[in-house]
Amino acid sequence: MPAVTTPAHKKGDFFVDYEEKVFEDVKAKPGEKALVTFHTVAFEGSIGLVNLLQAKRLLRKGFETSILLYGPGVTLGIQRGFPTLGDEAFPGHQNFNGQLKAFMDEGGKVYACRFALQALYGHGEPSLQPGIRPINPLDVLDLILIHRNENAFMIHTWTV
Repeated sequence: MPAVTTPAHKKGDFFVDYEEKVFEDVKAKPGEKALVTFHTVAFEGSIGLVNLLQAKRLLRKGFETSILLYGPGVTLGIQRGFPTLGDEAFPGHQNFNGQLKAFMDEGGKVYACRFALQALYGHGEPSLQPGIRPINPLDVLDLILIHRNENAFMIHTWTV
């Protein structure tokens, strides 16, 4: 029987070289835009949170960055809390709201589809986190097309 002689990992150990950066640090050229779309349910996986972080990173790289919440994506922008709005019922409960607030505080724009908000999820505009701009469902495609026409960088977040 083989013996394990490697010492157990301990707090503070490194598993990878997190300081090595292989590629250049790309920054936006003047006027460049980015759009990150979300058609994913809050708390159903990591992709919503990961791409909120990517949107914030794009903003910090100098891109004029917008977020589009449509379909189940509007659930990322709903005010939440328990027992009252804004309360964190468990660690991470306010992750989406906190990331969206930080994104908007740094100058990012967030749009949410009114159709998904009301027809699909039974919420009105007052349910949205402050700063999120509700839009007509016909504006969803136009927002994407406007960004395409401006050669914007786009990330489409989609889960089923």
